[in-house]
Amino acid sequence: MFKVPSVIQKAKQTTLDQTQLPTRSWLRSLWDFSRPHTIIGTTLSVLALAAMALVSAKSVAWPSFSIALGQILAALVPSLCANIYIVGLNQLEDIEIDRINKPDLPLASGAFSVAEGRWIVSVTALLALVFAGLQGAELFGTVVLSMAIGTAYSLPPLRLKRFPFWAALCIFGVRGGVVNLGFFAHFRQLWGDASLRVWQAPAEVWALTAFVVLFAFAIAIFKDIPDAKGDLQFQIRTLTVRLGARFVFNLSRWVLTLCYGLLIGLTLTGILAVQPWVLVGSHLTLVGLLWRQSTQVDVAQKQEMSRFYQFIWRLFFLEYLLFPIACWIR
Repeated sequence: MFKVPSVIQKAKQTTLDQTQLPTRSWLRSLWDFSRPHTIIGTTLSVLALAAMALVSAKSVAWPSFSIALGQILAALVPSLCANIYIVGLNQLEDIEIDRINKPDLPLASGAFSVAEGRWIVSVTALLALVFAGLQGAELFGTVVLSMAIGTAYSLPPLRLKRFPFWAALCIFGVRGGVVNLGFFAHFRQLWGDASLRVWQAPAEVWALTAFVVLFAFAIAIFKDIPDAKGDLQFQIRTLTVRLGARFVFNLSRWVLTLCYGLLIGLTLTGILAVQPWVLVGSHLTLVGLLWRQSTQVDVAQKQEMSRFYQFIWRLFFLEYLLFPIACWIR
């Protein structure tokens, strides 16, 4: 049998690698452009609220696993598209700031052109609206409101990110109120009593919403600490710019402590229908870990503050796992 010379094989492999490299590089840039920690947070929140909607619908016939899974994935698609639209729009408006604060982001680094960024943002906005509109008023309203707030946060003339109060309100309003109540209402409409309104959600949903609102507020003010240099240069008057990194760091830590204390207190008083020792034990552990980690952070070091910021996001992720578990095994 004729054998291809190794030199030719190596040449073909090199050509193949060079052909595949741009695709891999583009996809990696797209992943970075989507801000992975926000994608993970959105995915976990949708899954958690679906699980809680199923728990609250026990008196109603549950859908089959395949139907429920399909409906969850269908709701996840527009939520992720809206997520990419919101963070992408913010990057398009902050290219010069990001070249100082976050130079590795695709637009700031040049991995994406402005035209590519605009194309991605436009396509994901359209997909979010179309897929949400096909699934009912609750999901469509949730997606539209989230995108509207995200637009007001980044885009002139409002550009609410310039003002600490309004910037924080945008972030915890979407992450806390809109996402939690909106997606619960959507899944409850699918699997429960469709006549129930948002304000008739069970106490567990309201407790999780309150937790996430406070937690998202802490994230909103903390995220500006590593970005103080660029924000100051471009006159973005964040709390860190106005009051200093140490003040905002301590405020964030105490707000996060309040979050855990709130759920522990509501559980111990019997207000929440959850497995108490799972929730209380896990939250005491997490708040202890929070304080232990925070004492090892040098506020003056941007890299350390960035790592601690990602740690806070991991605590946020965990809540959307722990709280539904405590509801399911009550």
